[in-house]
Amino acid sequence: MTRTITPRLRTLVLLILAVAGALLAGAGPAAAHAALTGSDPAQGVVVPKAPDQVSLTFSENVSLNSNSIRVLDPKGKRVDTAKPDNLSGTTYGVQLKSGLGKGTYTVAWQVVSADSHPVAGAYTFSVGAPSATVASVGDQGAGGGFVGWLYGFGRYLSYAGYIVLVGGAAFVLACWQRGSGVRALQRLVVGGWLTLTAATLWLLLLRGSYTTSGSVGDIFDLNLLGQVLQTKTGAALVSRLLLLAAAALFIAVLFGAYDKREEGAEKRDLTFGLAIGGTVVAAGLAASWAMAEHASTGLQPGIAMPVDVVHLLAVATWLGGLTALLVALYRAPADTPVESAAVRRFSQVAFGSVLALVGTGVYQSWRQLGSWSAFTDTAYGQLLLVKIALVALLVGIASISRRWTGRLADTTLTEAGEATGTAAAGEATGRAAADEAAGKAAVVKAAVTASTAADGAAKETVKASAATKEASGTAGARVAGPGEEASAGKAAPGDDGTGPERAAQLARQQAAKDVARQKRVRDADPGRFGLRRSVLAEAGVAVALLAVTTVLTQTEPGRTELDAKAANSASSSSAASSSSASDSSGALTLDMSFDTGGKDGKGVVRVDLDPATVGSNEMHVYVQRPNGRAFDIPEVKVAFTLDAKKIGPLPVAPDHITTGHWAANGVQIPMAGDWTVSVTVRTSDIDQVTVSKHAQIG
Repeated sequence: MTRTITPRLRTLVLLILAVAGALLAGAGPAAAHAALTGSDPAQGVVVPKAPDQVSLTFSENVSLNSNSIRVLDPKGKRVDTAKPDNLSGTTYGVQLKSGLGKGTYTVAWQVVSADSHPVAGAYTFSVGAPSATVASVGDQGAGGGFVGWLYGFGRYLSYAGYIVLVGGAAFVLACWQRGSGVRALQRLVVGGWLTLTAATLWLLLLRGSYTTSGSVGDIFDLNLLGQVLQTKTGAALVSRLLLLAAAALFIAVLFGAYDKREEGAEKRDLTFGLAIGGTVVAAGLAASWAMAEHASTGLQPGIAMPVDVVHLLAVATWLGGLTALLVALYRAPADTPVESAAVRRFSQVAFGSVLALVGTGVYQSWRQLGSWSAFTDTAYGQLLLVKIALVALLVGIASISRRWTGRLADTTLTEAGEATGTAAAGEATGRAAADEAAGKAAVVKAAVTASTAADGAAKETVKASAATKEASGTAGARVAGPGEEASAGKAAPGDDGTGPERAAQLARQQAAKDVARQKRVRDADPGRFGLRRSVLAEAGVAVALLAVTTVLTQTEPGRTELDAKAANSASSSSAASSSSASDSSGALTLDMSFDTGGKDGKGVVRVDLDPATVGSNEMHVYVQRPNGRAFDIPEVKVAFTLDAKKIGPLPVAPDHITTGHWAANGVQIPMAGDWTVSVTVRTSDIDQVTVSKHAQIG
């Protein structure tokens, strides 16, 4: 059976790895998790005067370095001070050098989002009038290229190692404790530990290049490694390595002292202790992902991180246990087959894991998508639909496995009864044949042989025949003459084939026959054969599911993607309307993204000033959510400051007109200049933020 299954297994593994490689190769630098939701100056806008700084607003907090925000003039020369800073909330900026001329400027950024993934991009704005530019940022290296592929493959291996390690150990402790002595299962769990450990070290080494230059030469840069160790992701990877040391101790006890312990109260106590310790270590390893990725940022992180831990534990228990069951069905020795009771227990554990997986998955989907349209309108939603389809297929195949499990229970009991009856009949037949063929000594010898034989009837028949020949030879020697007796004595050892070499050869042949017979009986069991095939199909779908999940963790959440699209759309439309208004009537429109830091605290505020000249002006303030809908908030305040003349701030308290709309008449601008327009937005009793922009008025 092994010769017919091995090519099939090899083909399946190669096919699945090809699918996984294709999915991982498709994850490029665009698969980031923080999105640019606003900028000042805005993309494509033409400003009359060079700004003092450039600011970028992201959908979540990001990490910066000296090259995170670069501003290039039309000749491609860098004109920023290379000291980016956090201005407020999720807004980051860099100061510009003085005396900048007219033309088109390029802003390029490369940062790391709060959920550990790099973000890169670029846009242009113009001072005075657009111009040609030679500035080129090329392909952003962070998160892409060959290093990005290596990092993605390392993430895949780390998930796979965790699933095999945790699921395999859980299968042994909860379902099949006899499996602790099965060498194939030991190699499986140890292999999972080695894979996770190697992948963690690999990710730690690649992290610096992955989030900065994307260059292979920077992989072994110790300075970058030192910077990585100071980040949240670096701390999570180091914590994972420490927990893996504890996992190594757990494995040593499970396959060492635990396996050698006899059944009884002492072993039950050790089982309980290993279960508690193993759960703590497994949850800690899962938390090393939750504390540094999706769950650690966005909505409700205090709930999302524990939910993510439960989700990972459920996945590992189900898929890792499935892998262990597959190994047990194919590789467990014939004298230690996996019992039907163990398969039934795993079926129950897997069912509970699926329930936990569905519950936590629904919450995660709501948190990352936020709307039904995000399922089809975003890459994250589309991948999630693929994942849901694979889970449904996996559950369908598992239901078939449950039916085979029921049949396995019946056939296993029948086999046990037949084997017991065959052994008893063989032993009785052997004793009777031996008793008839020889004397009392031959009976004792046949009885001892029968007690140790796997096939009683066959062995005792051979022994009885040998005993008969021995008795006949002895009788012939007694009635013959001295010469004949000597001749008979010489011929006996060669004739009956009872020499030590012949006996060893017969023993080897009988052992081979026993193994072949046991394999035939095992393979002839339709319940066990059907269960193997269905579990193998489950494992194939599970590997593909793991590949999709890995890509999903590297993809921008649907909620963030839609918010970024809405903000960019609003910014583009407002820039166009501002340009049109300035050309026709001199009216001014400013858009500013804000984040008060509280629940539902993100949005965009727009200030319209008409005619934007010295003297009296009419002002309208509109507050919108990231999706463009009117935002009903308690209060908005506006202030005007002319730093060059030390005028202001001049406060303006607009009247609330309707949801998301405030207005004020007679707003006085005393003189022309580069004014700073500041807007204070309050979304609750305690959550408020002030955002500002520069504008040429008058």
